Amino acid sequence: METLVPARLGTGFRWLLASSWTTNLGDGIAMAAGPLLVASLTDDAVLVSLAALLRWAPALLFGLYSGVLADRLDRRRILIGANVVRAVVLAVLAAMVITGSVTTSWALLTLGLLATAEVFADNTSSTITPMLVRRDDLVVANARLQTGFITLDQLAGPPVGAALFAAGTVWPFVTEGVLVLAGVLMVSRITLPALDRGTDAPKGLWRETVEGLRWTLHHPAVRTLALTIFVFNVTFGAAWSVLVLYAMQRLGMGSVGFGVLTSVSAAGGLLGTALYGWITRRVSLGDVMRVGLVIETLTHLVLALTTSAWVASAVLFVFGAHAFIWGTTSTTVRQRAVPAELQGRVGSVHRLGVFGGLVVGAAVGGVLAEQFGVTAPFWFAFVGSVVFLIALWRELTRIAHDDNSPERAPG
Repeated sequence: METLVPARLGTGFRWLLASSWTTNLGDGIAMAAGPLLVASLTDDAVLVSLAALLRWAPALLFGLYSGVLADRLDRRRILIGANVVRAVVLAVLAAMVITGSVTTSWALLTLGLLATAEVFADNTSSTITPMLVRRDDLVVANARLQTGFITLDQLAGPPVGAALFAAGTVWPFVTEGVLVLAGVLMVSRITLPALDRGTDAPKGLWRETVEGLRWTLHHPAVRTLALTIFVFNVTFGAAWSVLVLYAMQRLGMGSVGFGVLTSVSAAGGLLGTALYGWITRRVSLGDVMRVGLVIETLTHLVLALTTSAWVASAVLFVFGAHAFIWGTTSTTVRQRAVPAELQGRVGSVHRLGVFGGLVVGAAVGGVLAEQFGVTAPFWFAFVGSVVFLIALWRELTRIAHDDNSPERAPG
């Protein structure tokens, strides 16, 4: 336990980590089960891609509001309440599956509701870590959170979800509900320190939201992170929104094979975990970001060309290593740079870039696949990534800043 989660991180963080790992396993199960449920009800590529869009759209619609709430209210209560809502929605979905009353429309609606509750849970959870862990230990804490995300959400969860779906359509949703409730019990054991929000009364939703946006725009590193993740998630979202159809139609993989394919990138993330410290000690953050985005660009090209499941798996393995290194670096830089009272709002701006790009990409990907075939979104992703990479190449050096001295909000 000391090696995995050092005592200096505190008991509160250990409970937060346990909750995060538990709910991540449930999210990983849903990652495979959700698209499989929709694909079992319809073979319309637009509707299948809509399942991905509804998973990402709520962050675009409610992300900024969730950031304001996280900076204004009790963060632990928000996290518990959001996960209780998720458990209730999962119970309703499971009942509909059992009674055979689930339709494509109802499946999409429930997936959207789950994603909406997850927006409030995830954004709030990211603000709790800096409250429980010393600033110098944030790298270790975020690496442990990312390790759980990779191994459980992306590596173990999807094949488990696909296998449970194959055993019975209802089982993945029942399992996720149980895991979410277990996560609620763990979070309830956490005691958060008081957060100094100042003596001023709340300024109103709009003014507090603008404050977070303004701070992000005035901080070069955090601004570049948000811009880069947005433009590259447009291309990523286009390709990944039809991944289930790509795996089945292009690679000839079944439902369980799709779950395995989605977990391969997580296995690469474990390699990224092992190499992360070694890489960041020897390579500047700007160069790490540049190399990573080149890898992402080439990933789309190879997937557009290949018909081999083995080649696709190898490419996704490398992509997973890049994704872990990117995610850990991005989170740590942002948490170190942002004042505690703005963590929720600035974090929500970043998530707006993440999911805004995914929503735009998913909408484009579904139309391209329907009109030109399942590889069309991958060609779009490759060409778009090349254009974005050239445009952002010099800007990426802004991420290589000294984040050991946090900048306060501009006046």
